[in-house]
Amino acid sequence: MKLATLLFGSAAAVACMAFNPACAETPATPSPAERDGSHDFDFNTGLWKTHLKRRVHPLNGSTQFIELNGTVSVRDVWGGKAHLEEIEADGPNGHWQGLSLFLYNPSSHQWSQNFVNSKSGVLVPGLIGAFKGGRGELFESDTLDGRAILVRGVWSDIGPNSHRYEESYSDDGGKTWEVQLTADKTKVKG
Repeated sequence: MKLATLLFGSAAAVACMAFNPACAETPATPSPAERDGSHDFDFNTGLWKTHLKRRVHPLNGSTQFIELNGTVSVRDVWGGKAHLEEIEADGPNGHWQGLSLFLYNPSSHQWSQNFVNSKSGVLVPGLIGAFKGGRGELFESDTLDGRAILVRGVWSDIGPNSHRYEESYSDDGGKTWEVQLTADKTKVKG
């Protein structure tokens, strides 16, 4: 019967249990449970000072950046399974506002981040991903100047009073990444 199980897989195992009750005594190995990541973004809740640095001309070799300073206010929604982030910053081009909606999908165990800039008023499809080892990585495909790119958002250096967000672009399928935006946040209050 062991040879039949090897040759015919689970159908043979079912047949084994039907004809030999001893086969049923060996329990199947349960698959590991998915990690519940519904509170992965809890660190982000509160009021933060932020320093943003954005590349002016992405993916063309430019090293020119603009810098902005401002505040980020993040509040929990749905008991922490969603977060609403409001960003206000000032820089050389004036005042800028953005809003992110973070949503947790309990079926896929993944987060999405959907973003809207106040100037466009258009909610864009989000980055999707998860946290592993204290680092969050979310991805999306997008276009830039008519060409397909990948976007990666990374939350790192997460501590009780600070963390970093970094957004990078790739135009070679993820082989190389160019940092487009960094946001260093320092907590004002929880």
